[in-house]
This record gives sequence, structure tokens and C-alpha cells, in this order.
Amino acid sequence: MVSGSCMQELLFLCHRLPYPPNKGDKIRSYHLLRHFAEKYRLHLGTFVDDPADWRYVETVKTLCAETCIRPLNPLWARLKVLTALGRAEPLTVAYYRDRVMQRWVDRILARATVKAVVAFSSGMAPFMLRAGRVRRIMDFVDVDSDKWRQYTETHTGIASMIYRREAKCLADFELRVAAESDACTFVSGAEAEFFRKHVPGLASKIHGIPNGVDTDYWDPMRDYPNPYAQGQRTLVFVGAMDYWANAQGAQWFASAVWPQIHNRFPVARFYIVGSNPSRAVSALARIEGVVITGRVEDVRPYISHAHAVVAPLRIARGIQNKVLEALAMGKVLLATPQAYEGIEDYKERQGCVSDSVDILVREAVRWLAEPTPAEVPAVRQRLLSSYSWQKLFDRFDVLLNDAAVLDESPAGFAASPVREAQ
Repeated sequence: MVSGSCMQELLFLCHRLPYPPNKGDKIRSYHLLRHFAEKYRLHLGTFVDDPADWRYVETVKTLCAETCIRPLNPLWARLKVLTALGRAEPLTVAYYRDRVMQRWVDRILARATVKAVVAFSSGMAPFMLRAGRVRRIMDFVDVDSDKWRQYTETHTGIASMIYRREAKCLADFELRVAAESDACTFVSGAEAEFFRKHVPGLASKIHGIPNGVDTDYWDPMRDYPNPYAQGQRTLVFVGAMDYWANAQGAQWFASAVWPQIHNRFPVARFYIVGSNPSRAVSALARIEGVVITGRVEDVRPYISHAHAVVAPLRIARGIQNKVLEALAMGKVLLATPQAYEGIEDYKERQGCVSDSVDILVREAVRWLAEPTPAEVPAVRQRLLSSYSWQKLFDRFDVLLNDAAVLDESPAGFAASPVREAQ
């Protein structure tokens, strides 16, 4: 943390505690937190939505000059959501409404030394909208309204109606936030361009700033213990399994794709590795050859010793960290186009990007037939030049220093067309 009374102050608002960096949004918010703490006298407003995360609060506080860390009780938050159904208000906004947080934000923003406020995710936007004179940066990360729209396509009845309402209300709110912010960022060039098409008059404010990947942590050259049985040939899917898109992807792959793979390669196993598996995900263990691990201390051994990493998402927005991490580990990747969206494609990549069951089966069997897991070091080297956290930091610094335009041309910030298979 930068100290000293002469340092400029920055307010960072985040919808959940940005530590530990063990899931998609926390990875981005954690790295931003660390960078901001090095350059500014940092104030953090955030929520704890997982009781297990309270043990990390003191770690986060060491990076900050001042914090407002509020409990987010899921039951109470859902009751607040119900009150929003009668108003033209996004449920996302109601979920995070908190008077204590708003009073704290107002107090911080009243200080003359606050340079800017960065809000991370649309749920935190209302807290910064009352800030008049400071620079306001909205890191939407993803176009959440379109994610809700996608949910309507896979649900029926009341759920579909609620998701459709949220998609419309949130889209209107995103437009308002974009209009009232000085700059808006998204996790990929593709995501930024998607949003620009809906707000053409605000296009100059919209920027794609992809995530980086910690290639020192995701290092395939380390000696990881093998978590699989001797001689076992495996595919692995890694992700938080209480996240609906991950759960749905796991269910689709296990039911539609995996049985054909297992029929052709009976000794193979499909490992689903991730915390808090839903009841539906846990039930997949009844399918022959499917293994559900639940939470593990370190996912890297499972990735390192797998014959291929699977990213079977059917609904997704932005960049999937799990895909970048698999590429950084030099792994063969079997991904759907949704999971690979926004990521630069490389001719060195091995595996396939397809939602065709036949292609996924063919590629899986091809790589499972290898006596040992294949290594793809070339794609890791390409990744090093395209997705570094320092590039993310540099581009945020440009926006925080009042620059109107970012150069969005560097390699890695615009996704190239994805090939169907190779």
C-alpha cells in the first residue's frame, strides 16, 4: 500500500470482497485492488457474500487506508429484490442497496483529495452516481443485461419472465450509468464492441481491457502431484460449480458429449473440479466415468495431469479466466465458442473450439489416446505477450489520468476469428 499524506486518494467499489482470487470476477478485482493500492491512498467499499471470506478481511485491509466491508445476507438481499419487482428498477441494483455503504461512500467522496472512483460491476454503480466532481470509471466487466437475456432462452414460465424483465431494466440502467460515467470498461474488445452498438452516442467512452493471466502461478514446468489414479486418462472442467453457467455447462457436457466419449474410450474419466457443486452437478456422478471432486486446495495438479481441459459453457459473456489459465498451463483445450469469446486465437492452439458434439467427441478421443498428456508450450509463449496484468494496469492508468482515448490496437486486446477445430 502506498502511504503518505500527499498521495491522491482513490475509491474502489466492488460487489464482493476482492480476495482470494479464486473465481472469475475476484481475479480481476483482486489485481486491480493490488495495483490501486500501490499508486493511491486507497479506500475500498465492498460486500462479503460468503461467510468463509470473513477470514480474509484483515488481509484486504492491509492494502487500504480505509474500508467499508458490509455483510451481504442472501435472504435479506432477496427480500430487497422482491420490493424492486413493483418498480422499474433492476433486481441487481436492489440486491446491493445498502444505506450504510452509501453514507460511507458519500463521506469519502466529499474529500477534496479523492481523484476518482472506480465501480466494479453494475451492482455497485448506484453508489458512485452521486459523485459529481470526481472522475468516475465504471468497470462493467461484462454486459450483464445480455447475460440475463440469454437466461430467458434456457428457462420457461415465471423464471423466464423475471429474467426478461431484468434484462430490459438492467440494459436501461447500464445506458444511464454509461452516460453519467467518464469512461466504461469491459473485459474484452468483443464485449466493448457489443455494448458500443447499443450506445453509439457514447462509443468514445467504451473500452475493452482484457484480464491478464498470472503465468508465474499457472506454470506447467512445476512438479505437481498427480491427483488421478495411475494410468488414468482424464478430461477436466474447472470452475465454481454454484455458478449457474458453469453448472449448466457441466450438465450439458456430461449428458450430451461425455457418454459418446466414454463409449469409445471406457477407461477415460471426466473430472468436474470446483467448489459448492449444486445438487444437479453432484447428481452427474451417477453417469459412468464422471467424477465430482467439490472444492480442492489447488486446481493446478488436476489441470497439469489431464489429457485435455474442457470449457463447455453454453452461456457466457466476456473472457473466461479458466480458458486463459488452461492455455497458460500449455494444455489441449476443448471449448465452446461461448467460452472462447473475446480471446485471441493462436495457430499453436491444440484441441477445438466448437459446440458440435461430434467434433468435441472426436477431439477428446484423439487426445485421450495419447499415452501421456500432450504439452503445448508454444501457445503459452504467445499468451505471455498478449495477456499481462501490466497491460491491464497501464490502460486503467490512462483512463484514471483523464485521457479521452485509448489505443485499442495492441495484440491480445482484440479477439481474432476462432477456428472450428484443428
